[in-house]
Amino acid sequence: VQLQASGGGLVQAGDSLRLSCAASGRTVSSYALAWFRQAPGKEREFVAAISDNGGGTYYADSVKGRFTISRDNAKNTVDLQMNSLKPEDTAVYYCAADRYSGTAFLGVLRYDYWGQGTQVTVSS
Repeated sequence: VQLQASGGGLVQAGDSLRLSCAASGRTVSSYALAWFRQAPGKEREFVAAISDNGGGTYYADSVKGRFTISRDNAKNTVDLQMNSLKPEDTAVYYCAADRYSGTAFLGVLRYDYWGQGTQVTVSS
């Protein structure tokens, strides 16, 4: 499975961005999918996850109420809608897939496949 993330960019605080991640190689409809991010000098951290059927979504406290994760199993994609962006959201954002479970978990070690990352920069 290859994951390709896109949609990052440079925005101002309060703006919105939508990240998208397209999977290829096989269907990921039975996989939990997630977004993580990594700021310079910091560890990769969980942002949001979604179960295989989309019925379960989970968010880091820092993004709850501002970010929305969604998936389209017909298109083999997972998106992250980011609203009310803050400078502290600046990071490289990675999409990830857990091939062993359709239940979404928050731990980075659960995920087997990773996209290449897309940079999000929020200026104040």
